Amino acid sequence: MISIPRWLLLVLGALFSAYHVVLGIYSLGRAESPWPAVVALFLYTVATTLSLWPAKRVRMPDWLAAFDLAVSIVLPLLVTSQLDPDAENGYATWYVAAVGTLMTITAARRQLTAAWLGVIALAVQSVVWAGPFSLGGLGVIGSLVWVGIAHMLTSALANAARETRRYAQAEREAAAWQAAQDAHLFEGRMRLAHTNRLAAPMLRRIADRGGALTEAQQAECRMLEAAIRDEIRGRMLLTDAVRFEVQRARARGITVTLLDEGGIDDLDEATRNRVLSRLADAVAGSSADRIIVRTAAEASPVAVTVVGLRESDGSASDSDEAEVELWLEIPRAF
Repeated sequence: MISIPRWLLLVLGALFSAYHVVLGIYSLGRAESPWPAVVALFLYTVATTLSLWPAKRVRMPDWLAAFDLAVSIVLPLLVTSQLDPDAENGYATWYVAAVGTLMTITAARRQLTAAWLGVIALAVQSVVWAGPFSLGGLGVIGSLVWVGIAHMLTSALANAARETRRYAQAEREAAAWQAAQDAHLFEGRMRLAHTNRLAAPMLRRIADRGGALTEAQQAECRMLEAAIRDEIRGRMLLTDAVRFEVQRARARGITVTLLDEGGIDDLDEATRNRVLSRLADAVAGSSADRIIVRTAAEASPVAVTVVGLRESDGSASDSDEAEVELWLEIPRAF
């Protein structure tokens, strides 16, 4: 990608503007009175200086665009008021190129409406002053062309900048998606390896005994199956302390369900450890028949909700009849 230093563009604009000022000074003798042209030169110098002055924003302020437009309207009126339209004025019509340069700078600084109004006003004034055929002889058409070129370049650069931002955003999103996929893949492999370490000894034992297990071994299989389910559905809810207390609770005959729905994924490690330490203590101290642990929504001030249910007589399969033994909402911040 080839880029042009901004200072070089400013220097070129300043040189073009200075050239018009020199022509204006050189041709002061052709006017009936030089003072209107002197005022025009002063206004033009102020306008170009302000327009070319280095600024953080590329877009020209609205007040400066309005000032440039006013100068582009006043300049022809001041200079031509002292010139004869039927005479050979030579460089005395410097104001045409000066207005074209000023409006080109205005267009380059993304004030396209003001730039077009300026050159259109120049064209109208030239037609009124010297007739329609003067547009070519005075160079008005050239000023219109320069503003048109500046308009096209400005629009092309703006579109290129938008496309660049769009592609950069798409690239960031693609990188984030790829990172998330890699993280999920890595996590899946880690959990698969952990599950294999848990299940492989029992599966070999089942195969060796031909599926004939004792009641103790069947209970161990059920405990193992529950632990594997925790690894799949519990995700971020699991630490060594939580695993240990959940295993102890199941050994006491408590049914424990862990459901991680992504509500604590945004917590930093220290906060998550504090939350899960509180969870382990809650599971350890509960005497409920069933414990349900669920993460809350990300926008909620609660990180994890723990519900302990004690089954009443004859209601083991009906949760509506269960008595709440434990209700704990662990906040995100302590």
